Amino acid sequence: MATAGAGEEEQLLERFIGEWDTEVVFPAGEPTGSTGRTVFEWMPGRWFVVQRWEVRDPDFPDGVAILGFDAGRRTYLQHYFDSRGVARLYEMGLDNDTWTLSRTAPDFSPLDFSQRFTANFTEGGRTIEGRWEQSDDGSTWKLDFNLTYRNLS
Repeated sequence: MATAGAGEEEQLLERFIGEWDTEVVFPAGEPTGSTGRTVFEWMPGRWFVVQRWEVRDPDFPDGVAILGFDAGRRTYLQHYFDSRGVARLYEMGLDNDTWTLSRTAPDFSPLDFSQRFTANFTEGGRTIEGRWEQSDDGSTWKLDFNLTYRNLS
């Protein structure tokens, strides 16, 4: 049994490991400062990363996600679960500068709308600045909210 992920795919996941302050800003809203906390940690074996988040506003879900490389599909995936009972599967892209998530087909949940997330690693990887977008028709996208992670580790 392997005890440590060894491929480039797992090495790219290392950048997430640690505790992050999160800030959500909605299109019509002003920056609010810290809105929650996210922790990324390796599962035993170092093949997958567990992401846990808590949001201070009770109107928004807390959750957990598993990030990892699916060798069979030759792509990263994020398995998402939240406190509303929502379960989703996102195709994930990851390189030295960019992190993307995309959901454009039904999976564990019906597909009422498509979603995508695009983020850039800035400040030497200490900040992740991203935006969630959604589409009702799969071609016209609108901003849902901006999401920034700031590394506290």
